[in-house]
Amino acid sequence: MKVKVRIAPSPSGPLHVGTARSALFNFIFARKHDGIFILRIEDTDVARTDKIYENEIREGLAWLGLNCDEFYRESDRFELYQNHLKKLLDAGIIFWCSHSKDDLAREREAQMKNREAPRHICFFRDGNPQVDGGKAILRFKNNRSDVIEFDDIIRGKISFNPAILGDFSVARSLESPLYNFAVVIDDALMEITHVIRGEDLISSTPKQILLFKALNFAIPEYAHIPLILNTDRSKLSKRKNPTSISQYRQEGYLPEAMVNFLALLGWHPPSKIRNPTFESRASGRGKSEIRNEDIFSMSELIMNFDLKDVQKGGAIFDAEKLNWINGEYIRKKTISDLSGGLAEFLKPEWRNDIKNDGGKWEKIVALEQPRLTRLGDINSRVDYFFEEPFILKEELGWKNQKEGEIRANLMQLMEILKPIPENDFNKENLEKTISSLTQKLGAGEVLWPMRYALSGKRASPGPFEIAEVLGKNKALARISRAVELLAQ
Repeated sequence: MKVKVRIAPSPSGPLHVGTARSALFNFIFARKHDGIFILRIEDTDVARTDKIYENEIREGLAWLGLNCDEFYRESDRFELYQNHLKKLLDAGIIFWCSHSKDDLAREREAQMKNREAPRHICFFRDGNPQVDGGKAILRFKNNRSDVIEFDDIIRGKISFNPAILGDFSVARSLESPLYNFAVVIDDALMEITHVIRGEDLISSTPKQILLFKALNFAIPEYAHIPLILNTDRSKLSKRKNPTSISQYRQEGYLPEAMVNFLALLGWHPPSKIRNPTFESRASGRGKSEIRNEDIFSMSELIMNFDLKDVQKGGAIFDAEKLNWINGEYIRKKTISDLSGGLAEFLKPEWRNDIKNDGGKWEKIVALEQPRLTRLGDINSRVDYFFEEPFILKEELGWKNQKEGEIRANLMQLMEILKPIPENDFNKENLEKTISSLTQKLGAGEVLWPMRYALSGKRASPGPFEIAEVLGKNKALARISRAVELLAQ
């Protein structure tokens, strides 16, 4: 049978990092085995779902490059669920239970007091309840006595005592199936061969196996991947890390970097695989100084991925590693490609400024490429190229320089810079022209005040690079402003 996998998110919120990671593992597995990847929107719970979130899920998966081969919505399939519910009801495999929530709460409380597993064994299972105003629900008559076992591709043999399941619910009504029932019908009719999902759904598996058997459907293979955890090993939550893919997109993470990072959440190749083709072309450094074993393109993931190499323990979400990976992908891009992507994150007024700037924007991008980890950080890093920087008198000095010395040095610097023609006001000529002054007064004593006067930042590219982009007039004006500040 052709390999078929699926991702089945509920559109009750944005695309979650965990859902995206599950989708990625399913997508890679399908592509590796020349199979089919299905996106199925689980929207039977109308009260909790929203079309906005469905669109966001689809857009997020497309942004990551996880394009589905088939698409379905559960809300379009209610007739199928209803037909199979009627079939089981007629066969006496499911039944109507009209116990109230209060009844079930009292039963659960008594079981907890007796240290028993909470479950509902319904006395309506062999009779016909009095359905009060349609408040009854449908339950599966669980008569299984032997152990329920399945071989998990990642975790090995997993066993359940069927007694702990009780008579579990399958539908609120014939028109409203619950998750465990709908997922079985869909997986069976869509001929899903492998169910790759989070370990939090292991407890649902025995119920689904009982339903597969009751309906005489083939049972798919299961692979339960580890949960994603914060660095303190607590469950990933938005209080400690953003959990929606859209937020990472808005902050300027590249989709290929996000895919690379998600793949490493729980999966590691069996041996160190070097990737000699990964180069920082834009930086001109040739081979990038990176840990090749952590960098994988989508095609390399497909080639190397194996479910048996997925770990059982929790996968730690390391934001620093994500930033490192994203930075490596940023440095891999050509200046032309990166310039276009970064421009989308610029303030609108600055975006207008770069339309006809004679290539200055690409020079700015080249300066920031080696230092940038997220595209969304660009505004705070390059603001001084578009606006006058705010400078503090006390920050202008190198180490223990006195204000009078700083001012005198900057004035000498200005006198040296003034004769340089505008067309020759570039890094090479600036460095050559100023070298005599730095030898005389000290490199730090000249270049630190110059760089801070030009940028207003303690950390920035070098002063010669900044001055070249600003141009002669603007660079001299900023140094002059620093001189005036020191005179106050």
